Amino acid sequence: MEITSIELWLGTASRVSSTDVEKIRGYIGNTFIEDPLFHNHKEKDKLIYRYPVVQYKVINCIPLLIGINEGIDSLWKVFEDISVLNFNNTKNEIFEKETLLKQVMFGISRLQIYTFQSPWLALNKQNYEKYLKLGNWEKRKELLEKILIGNILSISKSLGYTVEQEIRTDIKYFKEVHTTLKGNPMLGFLGSFSLNFKFPDYWGIGKSVSRGFGTIKNIL
Repeated sequence: MEITSIELWLGTASRVSSTDVEKIRGYIGNTFIEDPLFHNHKEKDKLIYRYPVVQYKVINCIPLLIGINEGIDSLWKVFEDISVLNFNNTKNEIFEKETLLKQVMFGISRLQIYTFQSPWLALNKQNYEKYLKLGNWEKRKELLEKILIGNILSISKSLGYTVEQEIRTDIKYFKEVHTTLKGNPMLGFLGSFSLNFKFPDYWGIGKSVSRGFGTIKNIL
């Protein structure tokens, strides 16, 4: 199916790191505190349990915000009202804003090859313990492929897409990377995989995609 999405690229005066994504999210979320799509919380700090329609990234040192469906209107607020990113006790001036509004394909397709642009947080506590106990790579690979398919099915359900064919994936190359989420150490994965599913560039899969984790890009 086709989904409407927007990319908002922010040219800043100072270099931005991928470790700044959470700070950018915090600044924009606090600026537009009345809009739950920016911070994914309802009143009384309750989480919104669905695929985030506003996602924050840093790609090649450039801040990128993704808006999906109703998230598009939210991102126009950033385009119109935000002129600085205030974090690390510094006002980082935005000197350029570039938007790309487009219809993107989402769903079963011919085989695609994707690569992770940021660590994929695939494992919850239970899966992490299971992953460690499996020991050899082939069994771990099989577990990660099942989790990846589960991620796609969960996103599809959230976006109202019915998956009518079997999803197939094959991990081509993966490596473990150590990262942090809210100050806590996490095990993530980088690498590439094939998937018979069309998934838009710079959207995320797995845990904490609104914070920039699990961002993927089609390479073939």
